[in-house]
Amino acid sequence: MRSKNMFRAFALMLLLTPLLAVAQKTERQMDTTYYKTMIPETKQSLLKNVSMIANMNFAFRNEFRDGVYQQSRFRNEQFRLEFRGQVHEKVFFRFRDRYTRAQTSESVDNISRSVDLAYIRVDLSKKLSISAGKMCADWGAWEFDWNPIDIYEYSDIIEYADNFLTGVGVTYTPSQKNQWTFQVLDSRTKTFTELYGPQPNFQESKAPLAFVSNWRGVLFDGKVKTIYSYSLFNEAQQAYMNYVALGTEFIVSPKFSFIYDFKWSDEQLDRTSIVSETVPDSLYAYALAKTRYVGHWLHFRYKISPKVHFTFVGMVDLALWRNSSLDPLKPAGSDNIRTAYGFIPAIEYFPWSDLNLKFFANYVGRVYDYSDYSTSRFGTADYSTGRFTVGFITPLGIF
Repeated sequence: MRSKNMFRAFALMLLLTPLLAVAQKTERQMDTTYYKTMIPETKQSLLKNVSMIANMNFAFRNEFRDGVYQQSRFRNEQFRLEFRGQVHEKVFFRFRDRYTRAQTSESVDNISRSVDLAYIRVDLSKKLSISAGKMCADWGAWEFDWNPIDIYEYSDIIEYADNFLTGVGVTYTPSQKNQWTFQVLDSRTKTFTELYGPQPNFQESKAPLAFVSNWRGVLFDGKVKTIYSYSLFNEAQQAYMNYVALGTEFIVSPKFSFIYDFKWSDEQLDRTSIVSETVPDSLYAYALAKTRYVGHWLHFRYKISPKVHFTFVGMVDLALWRNSSLDPLKPAGSDNIRTAYGFIPAIEYFPWSDLNLKFFANYVGRVYDYSDYSTSRFGTADYSTGRFTVGFITPLGIF
């Protein structure tokens, strides 16, 4: 009798074993601890060569116009998520997406306008490398070369430009004191019609490309550093933009340094568009020709202590229209349309020496001064804006 009971129990166990296996499989499917990792274990060693960075600029803004208080608000000034790393002995990648810009694919390069960077770099040797994809146009000058989160307010030329373009670039670094870059890029992310609209006097180019050359130098034992560049943009058939940017940093002492950037953009078709926006459609309904923009940018930094820095930025931007044939009432020699001034005093506090995080308080003041010709002919009026902000800035390294 006992042997029969043992036989029945053993038979029942055999019958239930498949059901138990199914139940265990189902439970494992519901328990994420049994899931395969998103990154296979064989690939996880690659993470040691990959960085994820959250580039953040967050502030509480108090805004003024012509000295009159307008509003206060919290604002994510910048949030750009970045991945960069090495996937092979000689192959590197970099990707950065801007979450504070609309994510719409552009018609020329077929990638979202919110994407700043999406390229690979191949090191052909210790001195020579080649990059391909969407990258930063290496325009030169320090204001443009800095991480965007560290800029409280851009000057006119950079603010109105397409700063991230698709193409290829070659970099040659013969020594630690010199680096040369040459890029061939799409001159824009939008089509000619999208950017300029119908243009009776210009025809779209079949190869709208930009050619950018850049020199980075270190002089006088590191006390002077340069970022100089020249760029030629093909905007339309027989219409070009010549752009020169000369940025020089002077390190006077361990506590004090200053930078002077000079920018000059000569545009046969008004790419920057400040002048075109000023001239009313009733006078000329198309993008203007023969404009010129000149920018002066100064940045001072004084380290009160290792943790407390005082900075000051001063800007002067000129917008000129050199084509008098479109307006017979334009007086000779009155090319100036608008002069914009900017001043940004700031206090920055770095609480930790081992973390790139700073808290800041600043005032961003802008004054827009229109010429007498612009005021009498186009009805423009001078105005000023102000913004007092407190916040924090960090390229937060997540891993």
